[in-house]
Amino acid sequence: MHTAAPRLTVGKVAVNLAPITMTHAEGPLPDRSNGQVWGAMHSSPTAVPGGLTGTPAGDRTAVLGLAIQPEYGGRSDFYTGQFSLRFRLIGPLVPHGCAIGAGDPLDFQLKRSGPSKWVSQDPPVIEFSAYDDTFTAPATEHCGPLAGPLDRRLGLPSATGNLLSYDASYTFKTYDQLPAKDAKAQREGGNLSH
Repeated sequence: MHTAAPRLTVGKVAVNLAPITMTHAEGPLPDRSNGQVWGAMHSSPTAVPGGLTGTPAGDRTAVLGLAIQPEYGGRSDFYTGQFSLRFRLIGPLVPHGCAIGAGDPLDFQLKRSGPSKWVSQDPPVIEFSAYDDTFTAPATEHCGPLAGPLDRRLGLPSATGNLLSYDASYTFKTYDQLPAKDAKAQREGGNLSH
């Protein structure tokens, strides 16, 4: 399980996103290849400064509020740093389903900012930092009549100047540390529960 405090710059907007918590498993398979199993991702919306208008009125008037929430984009490879996210846009005037990367999620190729650091041995806690400053941010999708105004407000699409920085810590259990029924379910491809 790992928790990250990501910072996102996309188009004209920069925000410190609410923490992201992910659960996944990885390790060697019987044929000695690397295996991974995705579990779940959880995050909360983060207010976009200036709301829909990008002005102080957007912060003061609830109906003009705008928030962004990362969602799992369907791809992850924690061996190589590949990861995909879509960013749900939320607000009283924003149509449900409006997102950046709704159809084709944003693909990140995270690069380490430095070496990992062991914070604790028992329980094991490791910290690391990573970033991607090479991804392209597409225009919004499924935003109805707000699509054009949202794209102008957010500066989308944006081919350059985007950044995801990712300060994270993680802890783990090896399969031999899991209770017998959970370890058996994992070997048989069941859902992650830890």
